[in-house]
Amino acid sequence: MVIKSKLCSAVGIQHPIVCGGMHYVGYAELAAAVSNAGGLGIITALTQPTPEDLRREIRKCRTLTSKPFGVNITLLPSMVPPDYKGYCQVIIDEGVKVVETAGNNPGEYIALFKKHDVFVIHKCVAIRHAQTAERMGADMLSIDGFECAGHPGEDDVGNFVLLALAARSLKIPYIASGGVGTGIQLAAALALGAEGVNCGTAFMVTKEAPVHQSIKDAIVKATERDTTHVFRTLKNTERVYKNAASLKVVEIEKEHPGEFERIRPFVSGTMYKDSFQKTGDTQSSVWSCGQVAGLLKDQPTCKEFIERTVKECEATIRAMSARL
Repeated sequence: MVIKSKLCSAVGIQHPIVCGGMHYVGYAELAAAVSNAGGLGIITALTQPTPEDLRREIRKCRTLTSKPFGVNITLLPSMVPPDYKGYCQVIIDEGVKVVETAGNNPGEYIALFKKHDVFVIHKCVAIRHAQTAERMGADMLSIDGFECAGHPGEDDVGNFVLLALAARSLKIPYIASGGVGTGIQLAAALALGAEGVNCGTAFMVTKEAPVHQSIKDAIVKATERDTTHVFRTLKNTERVYKNAASLKVVEIEKEHPGEFERIRPFVSGTMYKDSFQKTGDTQSSVWSCGQVAGLLKDQPTCKEFIERTVKECEATIRAMSARL
């Protein structure tokens, strides 16, 4: 059985599963493993220090897979904004055909990518933002619910409502993002009108993910209650793993709302990167993790995860058909 999906036909993949862009996780090795398994692998642009580093990572990915893959570029508030235009130009120069945009107003970049026939999937956390991206020319939307790791926005709306609203409100196709880690959820997303799913945390625990073993072990041991939110008072909410560092940030924000300088020492990107790639210390840095952790109980290969998810989805659809 093959799941029919506009996502699959549009980007040339076998299964309607995307690996979301993840900071310090979305390298060529993981992107290629996901793509080789029939999904859509994603390289995270801003994980690379410079546009030229991204160019090398894209070329490296091409040595590891002949299948389609994409690049994520996230537009977020920053004291020192990255060279977004430089990263975008590399994506275009290297002939990448799929881009996942996320974060702030993507209009300028959607227009640039569309000029060069790049398929744009814009990730957003609110229907009003999805409608704006639709008007701006996005080809597909990734509807990111409150369950997600990273930035869920400030509205706190879960996917059960967001996806139903998307089905009612949007003209272009969309996929479900946030909290997804099983085939039953893929079937549910399809039932809610989605053309596939975007998984982040679920791919972090795969064998190919370039993440320290201690981090993977912590996610697998976690429950759905082992995340928290930071940056709430800065209106830049991020869902992260609940540990000593993140709870300290929550405490400081309660006492000194909106004062970034007080929490800066605890949220350095360097600390995040070191935890993932060097020390494996699960407590000393603030790192993204979704509520789906409560559903993740093993550490499969990307191929095993994707095939298991699709098989469970198919079984669920058949079982539901029997109810009629």
